[in-house]
Order: sequence, then structure tokens, then C-alpha cells
Amino acid sequence: MVAFGTVSLFGLPIVSASQQEAVSALLDAPEVPRTVAFMNAHCMNTHRDDASYRWAISRADYLLPDGSGMKLAAKLQNKSFAANLNGTDLFVPLCREAARRGRSVFFFGSREGVAQEAAKRACALAQGLKIAGTRDGYFSRDDEASIIAEINHSGADIVLVALGVPMQDVWIARNRHKLRAGLVMGVGAQFDFWSGRVARAPLVFRKAGCEWVWRLLMEPRRMAKRYLVGNARFVFNAVREAWATRAARNTRSNVRGKRILDITISSAALVMLAPLMATTALAIAMTSRGPVLFRQTRIGENGAPFTMYKFRSMYRDAEARRAALLELSDREGICFKSRRDPRITPVGRVMRKLSIDELPQLFNVLKGNMSLVGPRPALQQEVTAYTAEALSRLAAKPGITGLWQVSGRAEIGFERMLQMDKAYIQSRSIVLDLTILALTVRAVLSGRGAY
Repeated sequence: MVAFGTVSLFGLPIVSASQQEAVSALLDAPEVPRTVAFMNAHCMNTHRDDASYRWAISRADYLLPDGSGMKLAAKLQNKSFAANLNGTDLFVPLCREAARRGRSVFFFGSREGVAQEAAKRACALAQGLKIAGTRDGYFSRDDEASIIAEINHSGADIVLVALGVPMQDVWIARNRHKLRAGLVMGVGAQFDFWSGRVARAPLVFRKAGCEWVWRLLMEPRRMAKRYLVGNARFVFNAVREAWATRAARNTRSNVRGKRILDITISSAALVMLAPLMATTALAIAMTSRGPVLFRQTRIGENGAPFTMYKFRSMYRDAEARRAALLELSDREGICFKSRRDPRITPVGRVMRKLSIDELPQLFNVLKGNMSLVGPRPALQQEVTAYTAEALSRLAAKPGITGLWQVSGRAEIGFERMLQMDKAYIQSRSIVLDLTILALTVRAVLSGRGAY
């Protein structure tokens, strides 16, 4: 299968290639089945509304950009196509290249006699083109087997299906595995144009990218909804996607910048604070039995559990005694915190007052489980009790510090902490992180809310 360059629009990979590249590649390796669909503004609107059409398009091998609407949608995202591969302009080059390679074409669709006239016109424009057969597009579901048999019996290498969107693409997707032709394309109104039944727009309209205006003038009653309402809707959706793409790009940039900041500062902090951390570890080991580090499972970004590290500030049986002490909590909400917690060791109280117990979380930052700044890392039992709104705080990596810490730490109730976390997640940036880190120094020195 030929690999084209693509431009992503509305979640679909739209081919970006020159006309010559597209025609040549589609006709190469005829033994490889290919399905092609053209995508224009109307198709994109239909794709949004019609589940069967979305399914059909998902099964197409190549989606070709058709019309100025697709060019506009790409431009809004600072992207561009190599060429406008609309079906009308591609028709003649495709027929001529098929003739040169000795490929036969079956014309299927449109009103009675139109496919025959389009085939005659194609032969006139592409000398030597082999017409495998023609058939109109009026049939019932019971006729499908005989139509497929007719196409296969003709030995067609290429099948052009002109049943209109979405019917043609759904028909192709439903029957493609039964068709022996190498190339099957949904071509919309092409037979009408090339048979002479419908006049194509003058060159001045085409060059201006306003062929749709001509069609609207020719058939105002039939085309008004598609072009007046449909085009406005398409532009609105294109602008909305451009904004969403730009926001996502900025978010990815912020995520990369935040990770670089995390690694840089945490690495430097570990080197500078190594003597303090070694002294703290020694003090813990000399004053109470048990490991120096306390390891606990916390819930991180998108609900993923991870092991968080802290210097042990409590006695070894602290977890077993937690349930009996819940009524002593000084914090409103589901997060337990108590000034009179008897499980805290004397050394632990000093560590907590100065936030020294949090320093091993710098290793979590280097591992990528945590960030320097973010929501407080939650316990599993807390998350189990979360409301749907509270779960939104899991949309970012938990942090060693955050808005809650610089605003009062344990003095902040859960509901207020939740609002702070949501505000941070919605407006996080490198500048905001640096500001919170600077305020954290002041918060640690003041000792407010640390217990």
C-alpha cells in the first residue's frame, strides 16, 4: 500500500499529495485493493451526523481533500495540502493514466443513461480508455448481489461509484470485500458533470475556490441547505477544532516545559539538600524503631497508583491506629489531619513543622510519579469517597507543593482545596509553577498549617 503524506483534520488522515502523485500511486500495484473517498465540507458535516457514514469512512484506505473548505480548515491550523484533489479535476488525469496502463473502468451510479454518457465523454478525453461497463444507481438492496456479479464479470480494474454521500461510501464499505477491482472510488456528482447533465462552474469560479457558489446559483432550492447552512456550520466546526488543536499544542508544550523544570530543580535540590537529608535519616534511625523512609501507595495522574516516599515521621504502627483517630481530624472533609496526632514521633513533629519529611518526594519527581507543583497526592480510601467533581483533581500529576500548601496547608478544608486544585489544573503554566515554588519557601519558613 502506498504511503501518502497526510494532514489530520477532524480526527481524519487526509491525503496531502500532488495530483500526479495521487493518480500514479492509486493505480500502482493493481493487485492491492484500495478504497478512496473524497472529503469536502458537506462530507465532514455528514461525518459528524451519520454513524453509518463514519463507519464507512473509517474503512476507506485514502481520503482525498476536495474543495476550498478543506483548504481553509487546514490553514486555520497552520497546515496545508500539496494540492486540492477534488474529484472533478482528478477525473480526467485518472482516466488518461488508466488508459495508458490498459486498465478498464466500470461506471456505476446516477440516473439512467448518465453513466453511459459519462463513460463516452471519458473515452473522448482519454484515448484508448477501456470501459468495462456502466449501470445506473437505481436499485434495491435485493439487487446488490447481481450488481456485484455484473461488475466482477466485467473484469473492471477500477470502479467509480456515483451514488452520492453518504450512500456511495456506505455501499462501498459494505461490499468492498466482494468486489475484485483493485481500485474503488466514491465520486459523488462526477457523472452528472462529465455527461453534461450538470454544467460545471466557469474557470473564474473554480480558481477563486467558489465552485459551490455556482452550484448554488444553478440549483438554489436543492443546494441552499447544503451550502448556506452547511458551509457556515463547517466553518464554525473548523474554527472550533483549530482552537482546540492550538490549546492542546500549548498544553503539550507546557507539559514538556514542566517536566524539564521538575527534573532540573529536583536534581539540584537533592544535591544541595543531601547533608540535611542524611542528618534527618540519622535522627530518625536513632530515635525510633523502624525504617527511615515511609512508603505509601497514593493515587496519581488519571487514577494511576504509585509508591510515594517520605521520611518516617510516625511510629511503626501508625497505619493500624489511623481508623481509631479519624474523629480527631482538624480538617474539614475526607482528608484526615490532626494537630494532636499521637502517632507522630518527637523528631517527626520537627520534620513536619519544617516540611523536611516531604524531601524524599524529590525522588518521585525524578521518577515522573509526581511534579514539584500539583494537587496533593491522595490516598486510595480518599479517592473511593470522591464525588464526580472531586475526581477532576486527578487530571494532573500530584505535587510536593501546590496552591493549597502556600495558602495554609492543613488549615485548608477539602472543598476549598478541591477548588484550588481545579483552578491550578485549568491555568497551569511554567510561570505559575515558579510563582508557587517561590511562595512555598515563605510558607515553609512561616510554618503555617504544618503539623
